[in-house]
Amino acid sequence: MPKKILSAHAVPTLVQERLTIWGKCIRKQRITQNLQAGELCSRMGISDATLRRLEKGDPGAGTGIFLTAFLVLGILDLTALVPDEQLWATDTRRRVRRPVPGDHDADF
Repeated sequence: MPKKILSAHAVPTLVQERLTIWGKCIRKQRITQNLQAGELCSRMGISDATLRRLEKGDPGAGTGIFLTAFLVLGILDLTALVPDEQLWATDTRRRVRRPVPGDHDADF
């Protein structure tokens, strides 16, 4: 069994709640689309145990696997919205100024 990166008790409550909801979405969509667990596993290239972890919202399962499940089920755009461009686009004109030794304003 692969080593878990995060355990459930090491994850903030809000994050665990979202993962649990993601897991419920995966399970409901799999059942709604009449996909057997083995068929979804085959499409994703994962084991049955990993799918069970996803459907339970296990934080050790990995975000990439959750997103792959959403993609395979056709619900990626509904469940994992792209963040606003302001949060991820870089502006190469604005850079953080490194403190210069002896600069009295470096602490502020």
